[in-house]
Amino acid sequence: MHAIIPVAGIGTRLRPHTFTHPKVLLNVAGKPILGHILDKIIAEGVTDATIVVGHMGDKIMEYVRAAYPHFPVTFAEQEMPLGLGHAIYTARHALGKDPVLIILGDTIFDVDLRPVLKRPVTALGVKTVEDPRRFGVAETSNGFITRLVEKPEKPTSNLAVVGLYHIHNTPLLRMCLDDVVSKDIRTKGEYQLTDVLQMMIDRGETMETFHVEGWYDCGKPETLLSTNRALLQKHSTFRPIDGVVITEPVYIAPNATLSNCVIGPNTTVGDGAEISESVLRNTIIGSHARVSRVLLENSIIGNAAVVRGSYKRFNVGDSSELEMF
Repeated sequence: MHAIIPVAGIGTRLRPHTFTHPKVLLNVAGKPILGHILDKIIAEGVTDATIVVGHMGDKIMEYVRAAYPHFPVTFAEQEMPLGLGHAIYTARHALGKDPVLIILGDTIFDVDLRPVLKRPVTALGVKTVEDPRRFGVAETSNGFITRLVEKPEKPTSNLAVVGLYHIHNTPLLRMCLDDVVSKDIRTKGEYQLTDVLQMMIDRGETMETFHVEGWYDCGKPETLLSTNRALLQKHSTFRPIDGVVITEPVYIAPNATLSNCVIGPNTTVGDGAEISESVLRNTIIGSHARVSRVLLENSIIGNAAVVRGSYKRFNVGDSSELEMF
């Protein structure tokens, strides 16, 4: 089974971190987002992959080649950010006659894909959401998809398409990709994969859905932190450290240095980080960051960043009011 993983997005909602780092390389629960995705698909039996890069693609290629030297990966470059459909079009050389798995590079998932990959039909991963307006949604009848709509203002379905696509008829996928781009069919200014898949349905392709409850969005700071929390609850990793109080779940890199601090819950401390005299909760600390004398909660500290605070002493009389900024 071949996989296509588009990771060319700029990640504007995760700035300032994505000014200097690709979104898919941000650390969540001890490894980059892309690392979680690759580990999962390799475990599920995917044999090789094409990764579509764009923004800071050289860093992504360097990471994949170093971390997964024995997993066959090719790279395609999306030179212009023209939408997800265009990203897959850029990798169309990887589409043969066999089924293909498409996985969005900013989504971590927890679902058993093996039964899905054995299905003889195209199947899209979906999840029921309260507000589907910022997703592609699937309308279904008798268990089959009848219509796909990209980010509808007035949704008629609450089944969000979560970024997992098992495409059985790859020749038809390639034909529809070619048609959408050559005929300049755009939605909201971009070539949408949703439009390509709808064209496949209109031409007779049968599509089913499969439910993905373990779907973790990494597109915004708050969802990145919630994903970090969910993954840590499944696997907490740390060692006892003298002078450090640890409240699970946490991930503390083996080579991080900590002293006189309280860590956790729901906190990740990256490689080579130095933490002292601090309290950290629900926070991600990047590699080689230095943090001292602060209380951090719901925070993301980038790689090699330095955060220092200071302790203060007060002697405040009765009926006084003190404000600190």
